[in-house]
Amino acid sequence: MSGVGGFSRWSGALGLCVAVATVDFAVAEPRAVVELFTSQGCSSCPPADKIIGELARDPAVIALSLPIDYWDYLGWKDTLADARFSARQRAYSQVRGDRDVFTPQVVVNGSTHLVGSNRAGIDSAIKTVDKTSGVMAVPVSLAVEGKEIKVSVAAAPPGDPAKQGEVWICAVSKAVPIEIGRGENRGRQVVYHNVVRNLLKVGDWTGAAEHWSVPLENVVADGVDAAAVYVQNGSRDKPGAMLGAAFTSLN
Repeated sequence: MSGVGGFSRWSGALGLCVAVATVDFAVAEPRAVVELFTSQGCSSCPPADKIIGELARDPAVIALSLPIDYWDYLGWKDTLADARFSARQRAYSQVRGDRDVFTPQVVVNGSTHLVGSNRAGIDSAIKTVDKTSGVMAVPVSLAVEGKEIKVSVAAAPPGDPAKQGEVWICAVSKAVPIEIGRGENRGRQVVYHNVVRNLLKVGDWTGAAEHWSVPLENVVADGVDAAAVYVQNGSRDKPGAMLGAAFTSLN
């Protein structure tokens, strides 16, 4: 076992035996990761925010809200926004080769993008996951044990073209009510669901079974009560298809 950047890693047969002996992973196999790029200053966003709340109740979907900061100049500074989420949205656009960066925008499984209030379109994108192409085909699990979060990524299925990806863990607040004082949503209270409060890279997956241990203190902060982990093809700057993901409550 070696520690890198606050994380511990297991690999190889011995590591696998240790992981199985110390924690019972409940393997989650969701069909989709749905990322909503939203803003408190966007009058079109509340319907999309509501849809994320509905999707968050579906165990087959990992729905995440990523508030962006580029509308802050319009009169209301988004209290949940993170410049990293704005950069992630732009990175998706650059990979696609278009200039489609807007709110509310949903990205399904790292590839399909559409208006975040289009529930029928989101449902259709989730249903059309093609696991033979490697999308959401790699089992991923995470569980809390003591003061650590255990992350496990299975080996690539035989014949699967997806053989590598980055593993990221998200610190999540499951429900955050916000009173919006100015801007386009002035006077409204909006509940934001599965809000990502921090993103931490766990490691790189190269097609073999891998296991990591993340200190709980690296994830938990005020208001954080859940965690999501995903394996994604490409890199932070050039994000590709989602290969697998899992979600767990922390309380």
